Amino acid sequence: VLTQNSEQRGRYVSRVTGDVDTMRDLMQWTGAGMVVAAFESTVVFVVMALYSWQLALVVLASYIPLLVVTMRIQPVIRRAFSDIRARMADLLGATSEQLVGVATIRSYGVQERMRLRLREEIDGIAKRERRAAWLASTSFSMTAFGQSLATGAALVVGTALGVKGDLSVGTVAAFALLVYMFSGPLMWIIEMLAEMQRAMVGWQRVIELVDAPTTVSDPESPIPLPDGKVDLTVESVRLTYDDEEEVLKGITLTVPAGKRLAVVGQTGSGKTSLARLLARFFDPTSGHIRLGGVDVRDVSFVELRSRLAVVPQEGFLFDGTVLDNLLYARPDTDPDGLRVDAESAFNELGLSSWLETTAHGLDTEVGARGELLSAGERQLVSIARAYLRDPDVLILDEATSAVDPATEVRISRALERLMKGRTSVVIAHRLSTAERADLVAVMESGELVEFGPHTALVGADGPYARLHRAWVAQTRD
Repeated sequence: VLTQNSEQRGRYVSRVTGDVDTMRDLMQWTGAGMVVAAFESTVVFVVMALYSWQLALVVLASYIPLLVVTMRIQPVIRRAFSDIRARMADLLGATSEQLVGVATIRSYGVQERMRLRLREEIDGIAKRERRAAWLASTSFSMTAFGQSLATGAALVVGTALGVKGDLSVGTVAAFALLVYMFSGPLMWIIEMLAEMQRAMVGWQRVIELVDAPTTVSDPESPIPLPDGKVDLTVESVRLTYDDEEEVLKGITLTVPAGKRLAVVGQTGSGKTSLARLLARFFDPTSGHIRLGGVDVRDVSFVELRSRLAVVPQEGFLFDGTVLDNLLYARPDTDPDGLRVDAESAFNELGLSSWLETTAHGLDTEVGARGELLSAGERQLVSIARAYLRDPDVLILDEATSAVDPATEVRISRALERLMKGRTSVVIAHRLSTAERADLVAVMESGELVEFGPHTALVGADGPYARLHRAWVAQTRD
């Protein structure tokens, strides 16, 4: 059973930044300060006991109500801070989402609606912060009450003992000062307890993230893949997300070494889920996926990523230059050697002419998420990055974004050269891609309904033939 990524990026950022900061404050200031304050109060109490053990017990008993209230209110404060941290994570998630989608927000003129939504989130956080502050101040006020009660009780009992001749007036007067010295560190401790609750909430949230179960794991005793080209076999693969309906239902197919498979089907048929399984972004609920006869779960991550490359539907680029992004394909290569190999890769892919049109060639800045390049240009860089990886197996999710005719031709030619001689699986959104493939797999509602060469499936007059006829008619129109 798989757990999909149910948290927005902003929520993870919240855990990595805000929650870690609260933990740092706890370890750097709060924890050490509370130890020192507790030591000071202990020393003062010992001094009080040396003066008069009776009055020391009176002072200690006066703080019992404070202890009871503190024990009861601290869990409430922790829950309040936990709610605040969760709301802050939601706010960061919503803010991140709106920043990414700012163009869509502007195009539909819903800036005010989005602003009000963020305002509601902020107001909700402020309301919860006020409640948490009220709880913390109540706990702190009880300390002042305990100090007054202890001082009054010490004076009353001390006076009674002084009348009997058991204590001197000086001792009773000294106790008033000692109670003040005893209460000061305690008041600081109670105040810091609220901050500790905040820090403990951050600690818990970070530990939850660290201890979150991984969807895939590196095998303890990895099995090496055979050298050279490898075939790809899918055996009775089933996939379920979060105990819900099956996404893939018993998929079985084989792609011979060096051949190309096109996976076609309607939106939601399971094509992308199959591609993610093949790349081992997660593991199937049941069944096996083998490369060269070896289950991918028995292959080390290092070898699998060196032998298999993924070109996603939307080419993701990191902030930096074109060359910086190509470095991800060969992280251990020196810059000069990478530059030579990159120029060779663009040339072999037929993309040198495009690279020459950019501002600074390989040193062209792509911006955050590659925003300084068009969707098609980002795809070209992604293809070059995969080519530099020189994989034996290629998983390609065909881009659906509309690009200009010249860029589309460049992408098609580059992909043809990238897939040449490699075992390739293409999630095809255009049937022209399926026509050029060696094999075609037709998906419907998570099931493999047809599998075979393009010409055989067209002649079988099944689901693929109907899709192909509709596509031909549409292109002619």
